[in-house]
Amino acid sequence: MTDLYAIGEMVIDFIPGSEEASYIRKAGGAPANVAIAAAKNGLSASMCCKVGEDDFGRFLMKTLDEYNVRAASPELCKEAITTMAFVTLQEDGERLFTFARKPGADMLLAEEDVKEADIADSVIIHAGSCSLSAQPEAAATIRALKLGKEKGKIVSFDVNYRNVMWNDDIEGCTAAVMDILQYVDLLKISEEEVEMMGGEAALPGLMEKYGIAVIVETLGSKGARVYFGGETFEVAGRKVKAVDATGAGDAFWGGFLSKLRILGVEKTADLTADKLKEAMAYGNVSGCICVQQKGAIASIPTREQIEAYIRENG
Repeated sequence: MTDLYAIGEMVIDFIPGSEEASYIRKAGGAPANVAIAAAKNGLSASMCCKVGEDDFGRFLMKTLDEYNVRAASPELCKEAITTMAFVTLQEDGERLFTFARKPGADMLLAEEDVKEADIADSVIIHAGSCSLSAQPEAAATIRALKLGKEKGKIVSFDVNYRNVMWNDDIEGCTAAVMDILQYVDLLKISEEEVEMMGGEAALPGLMEKYGIAVIVETLGSKGARVYFGGETFEVAGRKVKAVDATGAGDAFWGGFLSKLRILGVEKTADLTADKLKEAMAYGNVSGCICVQQKGAIASIPTREQIEAYIRENG
């Protein structure tokens, strides 16, 4: 049995830094980082994707191999396909995004690349929405979510809305996201995406309409908010000295999903408010540690690091 089956694209951000630092590269696309985070927590994880064959792509594949993440679909982790985002850091801390759009990796996956046997063997199916910026090429992502739902798996989805990818077509982006909500059990969104989906007042209706069990709204340094069973509760943020925030949201979600599995969650009926609160606190610490560590994948903490932090800091 595989704890987590992830499908998605690899994104590489080139973030201009100082002359000494040159460029910082990171693996974007939540599925890769979430799968690695789960693996670092001791869970079994596999991934259906394609990564770039540049120096970072090779490093990423080495990392995927190191934690056994490529086990299910190794033949799909091989092609030189990336999406590049040029992110300029402004003096006020804001980022300006300019995308040199190449085909997203999972846009090049065919529906048949998502093997039904891999879905059947997994407990949680996870995907991100970057691919939805170019419908209908995201067929593989949609197939994974649909198969997971049909087979009674826990389906996790990360709405990773990037307006620049849609050329201000907010209606198109919203429609693409709404199309897949019928397959989703655990939905991760940000404050920006809450507004895109109609605001907080609209979320209970969305959950009822589409059968979404849990919505987790990430609030950055302020923590996170959870919508579950008609109840709303929050996990407070932690004050940290950020070194490199790359992948913090993915580390959060990887820690959250991992803790759910550690707590014995295998189907949506196993979800309870207490388990969600514990998983949220665990994920929050994972994200907190991540922003204190330098690098991309290397900044994602292990289960030992997370639990040591909890022991020392409460």
